Amino acid sequence: MKILSDTILSKSAFHADVDVPIDRFDIADWLFNLPEAEYQRCCPPDHIACGVTTSDDGRTMMINVEMIGTGLVVQHYVAEKVSPTYCRMNSISDVFTSAGRTQVNVIWELSAEGIDGGRTRYTNSVTAHPTDSFMDFIKQHGVSYEDAAKARQDAGGDHNSRETPLFAASIARRSLGQKR
Repeated sequence: MKILSDTILSKSAFHADVDVPIDRFDIADWLFNLPEAEYQRCCPPDHIACGVTTSDDGRTMMINVEMIGTGLVVQHYVAEKVSPTYCRMNSISDVFTSAGRTQVNVIWELSAEGIDGGRTRYTNSVTAHPTDSFMDFIKQHGVSYEDAAKARQDAGGDHNSRETPLFAASIARRSLGQKR
């Protein structure tokens, strides 16, 4: 499968500020220790399941199952960069639609920066790239790339806007040692 990395299918980034100093904020700790029930609370009813595993070559992976628009998406995120204030996750994601199954490439970037007043600004950025199999899929179903991209942008942007503040609050609680 080929990723069309020079083509953007959708892209969104949202921010949320929390009352946690940047030196206590730890995205990586949260991401790789996230209980499934907490993941589900971070974007109901879209978030279905999550788990942490490893790739064949030993890299840390996170598997997320969620609804984005009308598609059931199984994301196989491989950790490319990991730190308390920045994680870059890369997935070849399976998308199940009423018309069948296809795959897209999703880059998920979670980042944090210190802001005034000892607070932290969390940013949740999601960029999707088509694959050659996705391009074949939409062609077979008579869907233009422009229509597919608009649908993905609308659904992905809506989903990201709802999960970002809930992710930020969840990371903040864990960073402060608080329970839900």
